[in-house]
Formats: sequence, C-alpha cells, structure tokens
Amino acid sequence: MSLIRLRVKLPGRTLRAVALTYAACLLAVGGCATAPPLPDVGPMEIVYGPAAGVSLPRVDTIHTISPAETVYRISKMYDVPIDTILKANDITVPRELRIGRKLFIPGAAPLRPVIPIFKSNQWRYIVIHHSVTDEGDATSLDVIHRRRGFDRGLGYHFVIDNGTTTKIDGQIEASPRWIKQMDGAHCNAAGMNQCGIGICLVGDFTHHPPSQAQMDSLVLLVNILQKYYRIPLKRVIGHRDVPGKITECPGKSFPWDEFKRRLRRGR
Repeated sequence: MSLIRLRVKLPGRTLRAVALTYAACLLAVGGCATAPPLPDVGPMEIVYGPAAGVSLPRVDTIHTISPAETVYRISKMYDVPIDTILKANDITVPRELRIGRKLFIPGAAPLRPVIPIFKSNQWRYIVIHHSVTDEGDATSLDVIHRRRGFDRGLGYHFVIDNGTTTKIDGQIEASPRWIKQMDGAHCNAAGMNQCGIGICLVGDFTHHPPSQAQMDSLVLLVNILQKYYRIPLKRVIGHRDVPGKITECPGKSFPWDEFKRRLRRGR
C-alpha cells in the first residue's frame, strides 16, 4: 500500500501533495511541556491506496457507520463520489446519519485508510492499548465506555479493528475525540490523557499477538502521527509504561521489539 495523495484544506483553496515532509524532532524536554509550533497547514486527510497504475476490482459493498464518520470520509475510504453514495441511499441530509446505519456503497474500491490530521501542539506521546476483548470496534467500545461513566464516550483517539464485527481486520477508525481534538480518557496517570494520543487495538494480547493486518495499520498510523507531531520513538509507549500505572496493557504478547524496528525503518 502506498500514499497516493494528501489533501490540505486552507481557506479558499485546496493544496495537493504526495507525502508529509515534516521531519520528526527528537526533543530533549520530558513530560507534557508545550511543543514548538507546527507548520500552519490546517486540517488534513492522508489517503492511502494502491501504487500508481494498479487497478483493483470494484464491488458493491455495505458500510456500517461508526462514531464520527461522515459521508465525505466514507467516500474517500472507498473511492466513490459523495453524490453517488447519497443517491444510492436516498440521503438528503447527510449530517443526520446515525451510528449503526448501513450504507450501500456501489462500485467500491478495496477499503483504504483515511487518517485525519489537525494542527495542535498538544500531542507529545503516543500510547498503545489493547481492548482486552476478543471482538469489537469503535462503536462497541464507545458503548462500553459510556456504561463505565465516560460522558463523552469512547476514550481512545484511534481504534484498529480485528475484523470480528462490522469492520475489516486492520481497519483504522478515528474517534470523535480525535476529530474534535479533545483530551483522551485512556490513561489517568502522568497527565497522559492531556498529551498522549491513545490508540487501541481490538483484542486481548495477554497470550496471543495482534494480527498482521493490525500491526501493519498500527505502524502506518504511528509513523504519520510521529512525523507530523514530532513525537520521537522513545515517546511511543505502552499503557503499562506510563509512570504511575499498574497494568500489563497492551498485553505480554504485544510484539514490541518488532514494532519498534518497523517504526525505525518507517514501514
């Protein structure tokens, strides 16, 4: 899978580029101190797809709407025009789409990740979690967190699915907290909810590692976040590594050595 385009939204115009060019900056200051200013580029969406010249088969598919998803983002995920999706589903008011609704996507390309990026000096760490559930997705985890008293729902910023429910193995879901650039509710120690991007992989990795598709997506996502937010490798940590936390999350079988090697290689 290769990067095919980067959309940068600015007032009055849209710029296109082929890749992020912001180098990661290894910072000497610890903790959640304010980071240096980021490039003034506005909100972006990174869209990944097949290499140039590769034609992939298209098929009709059904998509189940998750928290924070929009028709715009869904159209990018399947490379199908917004108007085509709206017409196929008799939708006149896209903003009223409800979580759990199933959309018919005609002539959909194979699903590709769409990763929103926002200008912010808030994010200093990336914290990896596992859901400790065999099944799930962003919607089901949102329900669990609300039952636990999280009034704003899903506590993570991203969820990487394992293909057990409505999403495919390795699918990346951006949560409402990330879309709204809100504090997380994934680690109540060392101020990590305020400065750490929480990524949860669906599964229990106490005895078994994540799927290969999940790890591929995690490396892709973390590489993008590291580069844009200038987060050094030493600040990509597990929930268990946060000072003051007593937990094994993301599980004894999470492949940390392989994960860090792939991040160093950038793939």
